[in-house]
Amino acid sequence: MRKRSPASVSRSGTPGGASRRRRALLGTAVLLVLVVIAGLAAYLTRDGRGSSKAASNSTSSAPSTAPPPSMPRPSAASGSPHALPVPPTTHDPIAFGKAAAAALWSYDTRAYSQPELLAALHKWLTGEKKYADHDSVDALVPSPVLWKEMASNGQFATARINEGHFPDSFTQALQADPGAITTAYVYAVTVSGKQSIAWSGSPAGGAESRVITLAVQCRPSHPCALAGVLPAVAP
Repeated sequence: MRKRSPASVSRSGTPGGASRRRRALLGTAVLLVLVVIAGLAAYLTRDGRGSSKAASNSTSSAPSTAPPPSMPRPSAASGSPHALPVPPTTHDPIAFGKAAAAALWSYDTRAYSQPELLAALHKWLTGEKKYADHDSVDALVPSPVLWKEMASNGQFATARINEGHFPDSFTQALQADPGAITTAYVYAVTVSGKQSIAWSGSPAGGAESRVITLAVQCRPSHPCALAGVLPAVAP
């Protein structure tokens, strides 16, 4: 029976009280609520400068015995650890959202520690503290205990992004109030793709579908930055 990677299941969590307050504040500042999930005010987005698409199913598929042929296959024998993720310099919220999703779905326990990965991901967050939801990002990173177990197996993951778009719900809401975005310039971006996981003794690993909605801040005078991760996918 093939050994299942300890992190081959979707990593998610419910943000704490501080995170809930940030979401509520963000909703008030932008004057537009995208979705409400379990009592949390979600993040908001821009109007659609392009066609909106339906999000992919948020349920991850069962891992296959090997990544699809079109997906880059990590090799535990390659001896090429992955570098820590560095945010791109762009004013395009969709391009930034796709890069951020790839960063959140990728890791390499052979190359760096869990605190180092957290520190790197925090550099993607906006410098405006009232909009930066650290908790929602941290919830997607394996805990120190789990990371240690993963590291003992030499586990790592890579991501392939399929597409990114502005959710229909925000596009429709912002069309009714186009000026709402100008308070915080926070856009919702839904991204879909696949995560490929491998570890020592199983270089083929497995692949799982992923979908996520991110809050991306792109003020006209500054490159985009991550505000946080919605607790559920917005189509």
